[in-house]
Amino acid sequence: MEQREFGRLGRKVSVVGLGTWQLGADWGEVGEKDALAVLDAAVEAGVTFFDTADVYGDGRSEQLIGRYLRERPDAGIFVATKMGRRLPQLAEHYTLDNFRAWTDRSRANLGVDTLDLVQLHCPPSSVHSSAAVFDALDTLVAEERVAAYGVSVETCAEALAAIARPGTASVQIILNPFRLKPLEEVVPAAREAGVGIIARVPLASGLLSGKYTKDTVFAENDHRTFNRHGEMFDQGETFSGVGFEEGIEAAVEFAGLARAGATPRRRRCGGSSSSRA
Repeated sequence: MEQREFGRLGRKVSVVGLGTWQLGADWGEVGEKDALAVLDAAVEAGVTFFDTADVYGDGRSEQLIGRYLRERPDAGIFVATKMGRRLPQLAEHYTLDNFRAWTDRSRANLGVDTLDLVQLHCPPSSVHSSAAVFDALDTLVAEERVAAYGVSVETCAEALAAIARPGTASVQIILNPFRLKPLEEVVPAAREAGVGIIARVPLASGLLSGKYTKDTVFAENDHRTFNRHGEMFDQGETFSGVGFEEGIEAAVEFAGLARAGATPRRRRCGGSSSSRA
């Protein structure tokens, strides 16, 4: 698999990464054996970039990755984790003391002295304009708790604000054929600034995998059942905010385009595919 330099960090990672929310919770039951098998299959395919968060299964995802890192110390895995969702989403909780506590917990879960990358986990919009927050993140780097930091965002405006911060190493944003707006300004701005882009929900929670039909039923403890309309958290995290049946129909269309050698972006110029965020 192609390995590409990640932003300005001077480290190469696989162009396709593995998201590991499903190893923690909210995607039905995933046993430990299956979780480790997923990690192993990804590495065998050439993946060297794992994305996780401290709240995925209350740390279970990080812990499983930590175990895998111990078992495969030479795999060359870059781990991007996230913090900020362990408390109610108020800007006042984004403090240096909390950052230290959260990153210490993640370091213990992963079994590392320094986190490769920590991302603010879709923080309140006001956080992006807080110099104190980014000063605190710089302190984490100076203290070697983290090697670098980034921000996971909900909107293009938030992404551009994060990119404008000189210490930001990466921005994570929903980017897939349903959500193409980041290609207009965010990706060019990130490239100019040397900021890495992490595409979130790239397969629209599996809609674009071709595995599902309109008759598919997900487990009760799968967010694709309990969060279809944003009942528990941001609707964009489930199917990119696209209706399930609408998404299935679009996925069939996209598959036809791919066979014809077209791309969703080219097709959008003709009037198809939504662009949000």
